Amino acid sequence: DCVETELVHVTSRHAKRVAYMSVCVAEQLGICGKDLQDLAVYALLHDNALTQYIQEELHSNLTDMKEMPRIGVHCSIGEENIQGFPFHTDVKNVILYHHENADGSGPFGKKSEEVPLFSRIIHLCDLLDQACCRKAFTTETWEWAKDVLKRIRGTMVDEECAEALERIFSEEYFLSLGGNFEASLWNKVPRQKQELDFSQIKKLAGFFAKIVDYKSPFTSTHSIGVAERAEKLSRYMGFDEETVQKMYLAGALHDIGKVAVGNEILEKPGRLTEDEFAVMKHHAAYTYYILSGVDDFDEIRDWAAFHHERLDGTGYPFGKTAAELNTQERMMACIDIYQALTESRPYKQGMPHEKACEILWDMAKKGWLDETIVKQVEDCFRG
Repeated sequence: DCVETELVHVTSRHAKRVAYMSVCVAEQLGICGKDLQDLAVYALLHDNALTQYIQEELHSNLTDMKEMPRIGVHCSIGEENIQGFPFHTDVKNVILYHHENADGSGPFGKKSEEVPLFSRIIHLCDLLDQACCRKAFTTETWEWAKDVLKRIRGTMVDEECAEALERIFSEEYFLSLGGNFEASLWNKVPRQKQELDFSQIKKLAGFFAKIVDYKSPFTSTHSIGVAERAEKLSRYMGFDEETVQKMYLAGALHDIGKVAVGNEILEKPGRLTEDEFAVMKHHAAYTYYILSGVDDFDEIRDWAAFHHERLDGTGYPFGKTAAELNTQERMMACIDIYQALTESRPYKQGMPHEKACEILWDMAKKGWLDETIVKQVEDCFRG
């Protein structure tokens, strides 16, 4: 939601609102239990590839989703991104066909009878949210929304889904979409915890790393680069395989808090003002709070979130000192800087290994980084 609001200027909480509307429609159609859980997740993730599509396919900042050519591309990438996710049910092509119109005029030319019901529900709610929810949630907007629904049924959306929405689409319901509907969403589809193995978590971590990295063309490979280097350095330093895998996860997720920081700050070419830097520093704290919601992630959370801490206590977001920073947290600080220095970005060519290590040594001499780990970085990534 944070990324999509910024890049394509949909209203805030777009994905959550589409999920809530979709779940309400689905209940009218008799969908319940694990099917309803999966529909909610599909709806939350229906635009999961939008930022990737913008950066890879268009390489430009768009102001309106209607301007985007070949919109089916983001559907294809989005479908591929969620393969192997731990869904309860096997419903293929939901993301792939979520922009198909009932009359076959969508990107893949599929008519409603050829499209999964979940796709049709999400398409209806997505269209309505884009068309109506940019405006204030008022009686006037509700009247206009009813007119929009009347105009798109039978052509863009099928009668079955339109009728189901119509049964719940009161003025009170519409106005609630501008308020605290999230509590109602989680009541209908309680968030359930699942135990996953490393391969599943690794896939999920990579998925969220893509969303974070594709937020800006400046950082489109940074998180996965940090993850791969964290894995390599951990193995080089002789840590056990569980620690190696945890370091990969910490690397992939270390910047997840950047979803809440605007690109005007992330992409500013010059020096940040004091106020801008204060906002930028929040991203590491956001990472900490986001990952705090995952059971058994305490170590990974800390390794990820403390990557801007310094041994002398001048780092952020928590001002940790050497006595409070363990080996993995010190490693992550070095790896993040090394990766940022050596990777190429649109505005700069990546530094050679030797130059990057010079900078790391200089930071170590200032008391910011661990000299022992800087030496390990120098040896591990040479050549």
